[in-house]
Amino acid sequence: MDIGAHGGRQFRSLVPARLDRLPWTRFHWLIVIGLGVSWILDGLEIQIVSSVSPVLQQHAALGLSATAVGFVGTVYLLGEVAGALVFGRITDRLGRRRVFMWTLGLYLVASGVAGLSPTLWFLLVFRFLAGAGIGGEYSAINSAIDELIPSYYRGRVDIAINGTYWFGAMIGSALSVVVLNPHLIPVAWGWRIGFFIGPVIGLVVLAIRRHIPESPRWLMLHGREAEAEHIVDQIEGQVAARGVRLDPVDDRQAIVLHSPRSATYGQIARTLFRDYPQRTVLGFSMMVTQSFLYNAIFFSYALVLDHFYGVAPDQIGLYFFPFAVGNLAGPLLLGSLFDTVGRRRMITFTYCVSGLLLGVSAWFFHQGLLTATTQTVFWCVIFFLASAGASSAYLTVSEIFPIELRGQAIAFFFAISQLVGGVAAPAIFASLVGSGRNPGPLTAGYVVGAAVMFLGGAIAWRLAVNAERKPLEDIAPPLSAAAEPGGRAV
Repeated sequence: MDIGAHGGRQFRSLVPARLDRLPWTRFHWLIVIGLGVSWILDGLEIQIVSSVSPVLQQHAALGLSATAVGFVGTVYLLGEVAGALVFGRITDRLGRRRVFMWTLGLYLVASGVAGLSPTLWFLLVFRFLAGAGIGGEYSAINSAIDELIPSYYRGRVDIAINGTYWFGAMIGSALSVVVLNPHLIPVAWGWRIGFFIGPVIGLVVLAIRRHIPESPRWLMLHGREAEAEHIVDQIEGQVAARGVRLDPVDDRQAIVLHSPRSATYGQIARTLFRDYPQRTVLGFSMMVTQSFLYNAIFFSYALVLDHFYGVAPDQIGLYFFPFAVGNLAGPLLLGSLFDTVGRRRMITFTYCVSGLLLGVSAWFFHQGLLTATTQTVFWCVIFFLASAGASSAYLTVSEIFPIELRGQAIAFFFAISQLVGGVAAPAIFASLVGSGRNPGPLTAGYVVGAAVMFLGGAIAWRLAVNAERKPLEDIAPPLSAAAEPGGRAV
C-alpha cells in the first residue's frame, strides 16, 4: 500500500489472479450448493403459488376471488423487484456474504408466516416480503458466484445454477400433488403446508452458507486486503492438501486500486449510460426479451392446454414435467459451450433458434395441426434452447460491469425484466387465449414473442462481449483501478 497520484491509498493485489488460477475444489462445490439454491427456491415458490391458487378460492381456505388470487402472484413479483433494487445497493456497499444471509433469512421468515395468514391482506404483505428476499438473492448471489468461481468455469457454473429454477418448479409441482390432495391433508391445512416447503429447504441451506466466506474481490476493493489474502490462502491450502501443485502467479497480473469506495448513484449512471452504453443496451435487451417470452408462455401454458386441447386441470402437471425437464436440461447440457464456443455465438444461437422454433410452432398451432402432446414437445425443444439463453442473460449482466456496481446492475436489469415480462406478458397472453375457440390472437402473440426473442439474439450478435474464460477485471476494470508500472494494464 502507498499513496498514489490520486492522493489516496493504493493497493496492489494478486487476489483476482489467484482466484482465477484455482482448480475446481470442494470449496467451489460449497459455493454451488450454498448459493445456487436461490433459483430452486424461486421456482418452487412460483409453482407452489400457481398450484394453490384454485385452493385459495375455496371457503375451507381463504375464500378468495380469482382476482385476489392473481394479485397474490403479482405482489410476489413486485416484491422481487423491490428486494432486488434495495439489496442490490446494499450488497455493493456492505458485502455479498452479509446480504445473502439477510435475504435468505427474510425469505424463510416471510414465506413461513405467509402460511399462517388469516386474511388476504396478511397474505399479501408476507408474500411481498418473501419475494423481496428472493429478489435480493438474485443480486447478492450472482455477484458472489461470479467473483468466487474461477474464470475457466464461470460461464457454465453460472448458467447451470440459474437453470435450476426449473428443478425447484419440478419439486413444487410434485409436492403440491401431495399437500393439496384433500384425501391426504385437509384443504384448510394443505395450502399452508405448501408455503412451509421452501423455508424447510432454506433452513438447511442457511446452515451451509455460514461456512461461505465474503468475496475476496469485494474485500480487496474495499481496502481489506489482509482479509482477502487470508481467504485465498485458506482455499489454496485445501488445494495443496490434495497434493495439487499451484503455479506461482506472475506479479505482472497484479491489479492496482486506489482509494477504494462504493459507487455513488452518479457514478452508476455515468458507468451505465456514458462509459458502457452498448453493454447497457445488451443487458436490457437480453433480460427483457427472455423474460417476455418466458412469462408469456409459462403463465399461459395451463390455459392453452385447457382451452385449446381440453386437458383436464388435474392432468396439466403431466405436461408440465417434460416442459420443466427441457428447461432444466438446456443450461446443464449447453452451459459449457458458453465457455468454449463463446458467449457471442451461443447467446445468438440460443435466442435466435428458439425464436425461430416458436414461430414455426405458431404456424402449426394456427393450422390446428398440434395436439397437447406435440405442443408440449415443441415447448420442450424451444425452451431447451431458450432456458440456456435466459440463464446467460443473468451471467452477462453480472460480468460486464465493474465490481463496484455489479449487484446494482443485476438488480436494475432484473427489475426491468420482471416489470415487463413478469407483470405485462402474462396478462397480455391470458387475454389472447380467450375462450379457446379462435387461435388467431394467440398465434399473433406467439409470432410477436418469436420476433422479440430473435431480436434479442440479433442484438447480442452485434453487442455481446467475448467474456469467456477472462478475468472479471479484464472484462470491466474496477472504477477504482489505477495504472501503475509493473501492474496489470486495466
